[in-house]
Amino acid sequence: MKLIKNVHVYAPEDRGIQDILLCNDRIIAMRQGIEPVFEDTEIIDASGKTAFPGFIDQHVHIIGGGGEDGFASLIPPIRTRDCVQYGLTGVIGLLGTDAHAKSVEALVAKTKALKEEGMSAWCLTGSYAIPTVTLTGSVGKDIVFVEEILGVKTAISDHRSSSPTVQELARLASEARTAGLLAHKPGIVHLHTGRGKAGLKQILQIVEETDIPIAQFRPTHCGNQLEDALVFAAKGGYIDFTAGENTAHILAGVLQQVPLAQVTLSSDSNGSFPKWSEDHKLIGLGIGKPVTLFETIRDLITNEHVPVSDAISLITRNVAQAMMLQRKGELKEGYDADIVLTDDHLRITDVMCRGEFAMRNGCVTLKEKYSDV
Repeated sequence: MKLIKNVHVYAPEDRGIQDILLCNDRIIAMRQGIEPVFEDTEIIDASGKTAFPGFIDQHVHIIGGGGEDGFASLIPPIRTRDCVQYGLTGVIGLLGTDAHAKSVEALVAKTKALKEEGMSAWCLTGSYAIPTVTLTGSVGKDIVFVEEILGVKTAISDHRSSSPTVQELARLASEARTAGLLAHKPGIVHLHTGRGKAGLKQILQIVEETDIPIAQFRPTHCGNQLEDALVFAAKGGYIDFTAGENTAHILAGVLQQVPLAQVTLSSDSNGSFPKWSEDHKLIGLGIGKPVTLFETIRDLITNEHVPVSDAISLITRNVAQAMMLQRKGELKEGYDADIVLTDDHLRITDVMCRGEFAMRNGCVTLKEKYSDV
């Protein structure tokens, strides 16, 4: 058992100064004035610190993206320590452009590895293209029978996509939705949304002309198609933005127009960040970083003056509810003990994954395989 004392809790709503009592991997009590029941209870004095729910990043290239500038540009898999030091206690992994050198099999294996090392992790089948790459030969079977797979990914409005038709996207969503119902999963279609001419118009057409619920479609990189994204949200859809230099300013405006619960933030970390000329020639290549997720939240709070509870919801409660992640995204009794502690300058000092410290006093304590190599 562990007892965190005198910490300012954002659950994500502001709960003020609280004590948090943990037993194994769960929060079993949260209130003021908790006293240890057992002599060997570990007591953590968190006076002057703030506690947030562990951050959930729903768009991470956990086996590495890349490959758009030859084989040497393939990005290696992410390390668990590279996640937890930036407050990530849960990630959803996915493929990107490359489904040849990278595979769903490798993606699922890496998801399981992150879980073995203490994090919470899930993934999506598919990549940019239709027909969709899978593990079992079927999108539906992947979602139903593979515990970690929550839905499917594809790409729209991008010169690297397979230019899917409205009918192909509708069929993909129908298959994912039915599988999700059978497996009690979200069964979503996660949409890489580029800067192409079509925007979100294909998805908006499906929502208007079919019986597929808008919640089955989850466009990301919505800063690329902001006008269409606002229309999509006005119809009740979720919209996801990618952390970055100007994202906080964009989000501050979005949150004035869209209900908070419909907006999420992800990092696209460990993916390739290509730079394209107007005629789609590659002129530069970068890598997404996990650090950008909380940097954007901090920017929202300190520079855009978004309330702390609203800002932190974008990477905690909103993601957990949208992705049907049980006992995640909040600090409350009965929920998993995924906790991020920060100092009074919003610098991450401690990270706890399912009741165990992965980082303590600024030092990563989580043990990885081959960490000394």
